[in-house]
This record gives sequence, structure tokens and C-alpha cells, in this order.
Amino acid sequence: MSRYLDHLPPLFREDPFAGRFLLAFEAVLTGRDDAEGVTGLEQLIVGSADHVDPLTAREDFLPWLAGWVGLSLRADWSPDVKRGFISEIVPLYRQRGTLAGLRRMLEIYLWPRDGGVARDDVVVVDDFETPAHYFQVRLTLRKADPSELRRVQEVARAIIDREKPAHTFYALKVVVPTMRLVSEELIAREGGEPKPLLLGRNTQLGTSDTP
Repeated sequence: MSRYLDHLPPLFREDPFAGRFLLAFEAVLTGRDDAEGVTGLEQLIVGSADHVDPLTAREDFLPWLAGWVGLSLRADWSPDVKRGFISEIVPLYRQRGTLAGLRRMLEIYLWPRDGGVARDDVVVVDDFETPAHYFQVRLTLRKADPSELRRVQEVARAIIDREKPAHTFYALKVVVPTMRLVSEELIAREGGEPKPLLLGRNTQLGTSDTP
């Protein structure tokens, strides 16, 4: 029997059909535990706030939330990274057009990724006397991967072009790890120890004529 019978006059409570008839309305309006696959309107309304909070929304709802604030989510991001980005973006919009805002956007889109750019490897500098309205962005990769280098360059330029003030221009430099040949004198000047490969000592370029 439906719980709604308690709200009817005593005359209607005596009719078994009324109790069965009200079960359909109860399932639709407030939900019933024995009604599989049916969520009541009351339950939907109570849980509606969870859909607009990126920390509690369903994963398939996150792209829709991102669209509210003009975001595009990367497909290789984990759900936690997506939730954190959506939560942060509105305060971050207040820094749009600033060095701090640009640096943070680059950190978010380029980090975390194995072998990619880490947070400490994003540097934005604008303390140049000339030319006016010029700044530089330097990114450091952890691995010398050509495909990763192209990806970082493409993503970084898209972000910078979108976030920078219209009257400014920039240079993008992506640093990749390479072999460094140094002398003992340079190691001594830098205060290091002679552990690297030393040309002519324990390292040779090309081949040797000595059998």
C-alpha cells in the first residue's frame, strides 16, 4: 500500500484499489525502494546540487560543467585533474592577462604528464626594457622525445595566444635534455666534481685509429 493513503480522508483509506493506485504517484514523486530503475522527483531535486559541484558531479557530467565556464578538458586528464581544474578556473579568470595567470594555465594544461613539463619547469619573464610589450615563455622537458616536444609546442602556443593581452608578443623556448661535454676547468668553476664524461679522457667523438 502507498504511504500517500495517510494523507487521504479515512473513507478512501479503506479502498484497497486506492492504495495500489497511489503507488505509481509515490514512485514518480518521492521514489520507492521497491521501484527498481525509478528515481523520484524529490530525490532528483535533493541531488541536483551535486551536479553543479565539480567535486561531486558524475564524471560524464564534467564536460558539461566545463562548458559553463568556457573550458575544454583534455582527454588524457584523470577525473580528479578535471575536477580540480574546473574548481580553480573561475578564480583563475581574475588573473587573466597577467604573468601569474598565464603561468598557471600552462602548468595546468602541460602538467602532470610522464616525461612532459613539470610545474617548476614553466617560466614566464617580461622584464625586458626593449622591445615594448614583449615577454618570453620557457618550458623544460624531462625527456628528449620529438613527439612530446611537438605536442608541448602546439599546446603551449594555443594557450599563450588565447590568454595573452592582444597588444603583446612573445617568444616560446622549449628546452630538452641533451649531452653536455665540459672540461675540468668548467667543472671546477661551477663547484662540481669531475663525474661527467670528459672529452679526451673517458669519452671520444667518432672513432679512434688505435686498434
